Amino acid sequence: MDFLPDTTVLLAFSAAAITLTLTPGPDMTLFLSRALIQGRRAGFAALAGASTGLVIHTLLAAYGLSALLAASTTAFRFVTIAGAIYLVWLAVQTLRHGSALTLETADRKVSAGLTRTWATGLGINLLNPKIVLFFVTFLPQFVDAHDANARSQLVFLGLYFVALSLPFTVTMIALAEKFSAALKRSPRAMRAMDWTFAGIMGGFALRIAATLAR
Repeated sequence: MDFLPDTTVLLAFSAAAITLTLTPGPDMTLFLSRALIQGRRAGFAALAGASTGLVIHTLLAAYGLSALLAASTTAFRFVTIAGAIYLVWLAVQTLRHGSALTLETADRKVSAGLTRTWATGLGINLLNPKIVLFFVTFLPQFVDAHDANARSQLVFLGLYFVALSLPFTVTMIALAEKFSAALKRSPRAMRAMDWTFAGIMGGFALRIAATLAR
């Protein structure tokens, strides 16, 4: 199976993917809020929508980047450099502003049906320019630009990211009340998560710089 990266790359990607999954953001805010207000079914619907958005981003990034690679290795190198800068920016912003988790826990019931909730989850990720930038800059760090199977590896990594995140996000929804309460009670844990995320993003940026310097 030529689309599979080597074990070292897969382990590094898995560690980064798990950290990203556990770092609060707009999608986590949505599905936890829906689970707290409307129940678990709504939380799972929001999660399904957000995951669908990630799958679409994966395919767009994979086919767009592979086309860019086929057209010009210099352009792909430029994207890689831009990706390193973006990862550093993400790390700095995370340390400056902290994780974005603002749960809506109002007593009123939200009347949105499951389909509408799914569509909201889809829009949260599909229309978020930060997600676009992230997928375009993050995934290429784990693919060799000269590999003939670069496109299939990008698709695999993107889908693997979604699949790997599901056990964690499903557990969050199933235990939404306890999970959200634990986050609110533990600002230090949230801050430690921010530093972990920033460290991983900064580490990847340094890895890119070291590779380009060779």
